[in-house]
Amino acid sequence: MSRDFNTWLSGFRDSIADYGYYIDFEKVHRNVDDIKVELNILNSLIGSKNIEADFENLLRKYPEVLKCIPLLLAVRANEIYCQDENGGHLFQFDFGKYLPNSHAHYDRYKYFMRETGLFDLLENHIVNNLVDYATGVETGLDSNGRKNRGGHLMEDLVEGFIQKAGFIKGVNYFKEMYIHQITDKWNIDLSAISNQGKMEKRFDFVVRTHNMIYGIETNFYGSGGSKLNETARSYKTLAWETEEIVGFTFVWFTDGKGWTSARNNLEETFDVMQHIYNIKDLENGVISEVFR
Repeated sequence: MSRDFNTWLSGFRDSIADYGYYIDFEKVHRNVDDIKVELNILNSLIGSKNIEADFENLLRKYPEVLKCIPLLLAVRANEIYCQDENGGHLFQFDFGKYLPNSHAHYDRYKYFMRETGLFDLLENHIVNNLVDYATGVETGLDSNGRKNRGGHLMEDLVEGFIQKAGFIKGVNYFKEMYIHQITDKWNIDLSAISNQGKMEKRFDFVVRTHNMIYGIETNFYGSGGSKLNETARSYKTLAWETEEIVGFTFVWFTDGKGWTSARNNLEETFDVMQHIYNIKDLENGVISEVFR
């Protein structure tokens, strides 16, 4: 059946974000819970009239509070380097490996707290509760994880449709398989797509039916860029190479309005590749039609 490229492209989506895409609250709360005790100890400094002395006393008695200080600055690290006209210093916050052990060390950490603005945050009641504050910081930091979550959304979506079509993970469909694994498992010659064994390609999914092995790639592009043209070209080459392999078929599931900017390259691939589909095709049951 002949398909019209423009009609197919017009069905592409702006986004595939699910409800968990924006913030992983479970992870946020877990990270805050890990340092909740230490944050509550630091809460005793809120509104302090003599914060430097109080901070030093706290540090001497509860050195473990050091570990939650980077998060108060929205930093995910055990070390922070700072420099000013008085020189530079690498501050270490892994209390299990490193503890201040002299008055000079305590003075250095007090300097850090003063210059970064953390003492001001505490003594001037800018925040009332460091657990709540840390939850907000963790939420902000977690938003940086959207790109990684976004990269897996299309994979998760496609996997859901593979399962819905009755395929079982580890039995007749497999996730993230390299060419050599496919070759070893089913004794099929894939040298045509591995450059005679010199290139180690990995497929997002492999589906095995009684007479065919399907190598599947998935991606979603919400915005344009040079990578899209490169992807379209490489998958066109892959489609040509796999045509020569008996018992193997390459299938590509892609979507996203980002393709609008690279439509020419995508159309070239669409014209030569039989098994290229979008989300709408998935919703219309294409997996059951193709994987026979």
